Amino acid sequence: MKNCGKYEDKLNVIGPILRQKRKEKNISLEALSSKLLLLGVNIPITALHRIENNQRTVRDYEICALSVVLGIDPSELLGQMIDKFKSLK
Repeated sequence: MKNCGKYEDKLNVIGPILRQKRKEKNISLEALSSKLLLLGVNIPITALHRIENNQRTVRDYEICALSVVLGIDPSELLGQMIDKFKSLK
């Protein structure tokens, strides 16, 4: 089995949740990118789009910065995956 950095054919597990939380907060991709840049985290609009569509990996510090900008706990982005792994244990 070839390890290509994917889990269930996805490059990240937060994409759809990130999109949902961003839309709930009524923040555009452009605004999100700008707010991240103020924290010193450069994620261009195109990269955010790719993250939301599971086409780009997400670094741990990016998850932290996204959580801060969205005003949520990182577990809101990762919670479903954590629960899944716990159920498999």
